[in-house]
Amino acid sequence: MPVTDSIADYITRIRNAGRAKNKTTDIPYSKLRENISELLVAKGYIKSFTVITTEQFPFIRVDLKYSALGEPAIREITRVSKPGRRVYQGKDIRKYLGGLGLYILSSSKGIITDKEAREQGVGGEILFRIY
Repeated sequence: MPVTDSIADYITRIRNAGRAKNKTTDIPYSKLRENISELLVAKGYIKSFTVITTEQFPFIRVDLKYSALGEPAIREITRVSKPGRRVYQGKDIRKYLGGLGLYILSSSKGIITDKEAREQGVGGEILFRIY
């Protein structure tokens, strides 16, 4: 079944796997999802990811990160810009939760965080927020 919003599907799979305390989750591959996974690894929200190619279709295996008490590293992950209502932000991007969380943006510089966008002086579409 085709997915109309691949980012929402990615977010939902990670959120559901975290709530179910799964160690890994498999997500259908796309270059955008790979770039988002790289950013989440760099920011410490997921442990690692691997792109696996099969005969049918490639997918991304995401290794989720948990605290010593077993709590998921991702407490909240929510889609902001949706297919029916796109949300764009200029250079003056506000901080999410006073800097505790992140906005993930799609900009002319690629997939970046709100902090990187402020430093580079660029805006873009706010894909989702994560805490």
